[in-house]
Amino acid sequence: MKHAIGAFAACVLVFGACLARANDLGKPLLLVATPTLKGPYRGTVLIAVPLGDKHFGFILNRSTGTPLAKAFPEHAPSAKVVDPIYFGGPEMAHGIFALRRGDPGKPSMRLFGDLFITGNARVVDAIIEQTPNDARYFAGFVGWLPDELAKEIASGYWYVGDADEALVLRRDTGALWHELLERFGKPGAPDREAPAIPRAPLQQA
Repeated sequence: MKHAIGAFAACVLVFGACLARANDLGKPLLLVATPTLKGPYRGTVLIAVPLGDKHFGFILNRSTGTPLAKAFPEHAPSAKVVDPIYFGGPEMAHGIFALRRGDPGKPSMRLFGDLFITGNARVVDAIIEQTPNDARYFAGFVGWLPDELAKEIASGYWYVGDADEALVLRRDTGALWHELLERFGKPGAPDREAPAIPRAPLQQA
């Protein structure tokens, strides 16, 4: 099984405040699209983590419905994975990332708490072969340039909350966005629509 992956980044969750101050961007965040955000990120929930002066993360509620075994039929152990691949974002959308609790070995990155992410083909294969259903598998990720995430939050694209391990690995994500809007006390849409985020459109892996 081959995974077209180079450098990668990661994501994390946050819950509490509706607006993020500059110093909040140095920790993992949960991003919930505001009700009037237009474009391909409409209705999305993401985790985002700092990576130097940039950020990267994954969309949590975009199941592709495609089993790993269908995407990689030549890799027999992939048939053991029950959940479908999730679309993590448009960057490196043909690469597979495994997000799980517990250190899977190097090379991997700790996101927060006991959550780790890896995009290394050897490590991803080992996870699939040894503990196939202890991870969530993402195709691609979302990347932010320096100051880009801060500008998006200031523009009203995202509600921001505190990291939550259980939320990242939640099995059923179909109603996740609506539930989080209610937790933020924002079940309705503001009067003015926020424009689409000027980033590459989402593509299904």
